[in-house]
Amino acid sequence: MEGNTGNQSEVAVVTGGNRGIGLEICKQLASNGVTVLLTAREENRGAEAVSILGSLGLSNVLFHQLDISDPSSALRLADFVKEKFGKLDILVNNAAIAGTISEIGNPETFRQEVKGMELVEKIGRIREHIREPYIQAEECLRTNYHGTKAVTKALLPLLHSSSHGRIVNISSRFGLLRFFNGEELKQELNDIDKLSGQRLDELSELFLRDFKDAQLESRGWPTEGGFIAYKVSKALLNAYSRILAKEHPSLCVNCVHPGFVQTDMSFQVGDLTVEEGARGALMMALAPKGGMTGGFLDRTEVAPFM
Repeated sequence: MEGNTGNQSEVAVVTGGNRGIGLEICKQLASNGVTVLLTAREENRGAEAVSILGSLGLSNVLFHQLDISDPSSALRLADFVKEKFGKLDILVNNAAIAGTISEIGNPETFRQEVKGMELVEKIGRIREHIREPYIQAEECLRTNYHGTKAVTKALLPLLHSSSHGRIVNISSRFGLLRFFNGEELKQELNDIDKLSGQRLDELSELFLRDFKDAQLESRGWPTEGGFIAYKVSKALLNAYSRILAKEHPSLCVNCVHPGFVQTDMSFQVGDLTVEEGARGALMMALAPKGGMTGGFLDRTEVAPFM
C-alpha cells in the first residue's frame, strides 16, 4: 500500500478479547492503527466488547467467535482471516482459565476483606476460597496449553505470510520452572534443544494421570501454593513458545507475565490496572522487526524461564 504510515495495514488476533487484559490489548492495538480481530467464546460478550471500543472511536475492531478448546473453531477463525486479510501480523494468545472452582460467595465483600493486604497475603486468601478438582485441571490443560497450541497452529501459515509475524503468549510467573519440585522435570522442560511438541503433549497427559493418582509430589510436579494445573499449563505453554521460536526463526515468539492485574480471574484484587498489565504484551506485539524471540517478560523486563 503506497504512502502507508504506522500500522494501518497490520492485522492482529487477540484471544479472550472481550474483557480484562485482552480487551485492553485490543483497545491499545486499535489505537495504534492495527486492525484487530477480537475473539471470545460467547458471541454476545464479544459483540458487546466491540461496540464498547467502537463508542471510543475505534472502528478498526471486528469480532469473530472462537472457543480455543475446540480445534475446529480455530480452523474457522483461520479461514476467516485468510479470506479477509490474506495474512496475520500479530497473534496475542490471551484466553485462559484458572483451573479452579471459586467458593467466594460475594466478590465485593471479599474485596473489602482483603483491602490493604500485601499481595502475597491476598493470593493466600484467594487460595483459601478455591478448590482444584481433577475435572477443572483437565479443562485447564485443554484450554491453556492444548487450546493455545491449536489456535497458534491454525494461524501459523498466515503469520508466515506477514513480513513480520509476532506471537505474544500471555503467560504467568506461576509458569516458571522454580515452582516444580523435581530437578529432572525442570531440566527437561528447560532443555529446548531436546524438547519437542509431542513430548510436551505426553507430559500434559502424564501430569493429569499423576494428578488423578495423587502422585504429583513423587513425580516432581508443583504441589505448593495452589493453582497446580494452572502452573503446569503455563510452564508447558512457555516451553512450547520456545520450541516455536526455534522452529520458526522468521517469527518473533515471546511470553509475557502481565503481573497480578485487577481482572475477574483475580477477583479484581490485583495490584495493577489492566493498562499496566497490558504494557509488556503491547511492547512485544508492536516491537519492530528483528527483536527478541523465545523470551519471557516479567511485566516489561526480560526475565528467565526458571
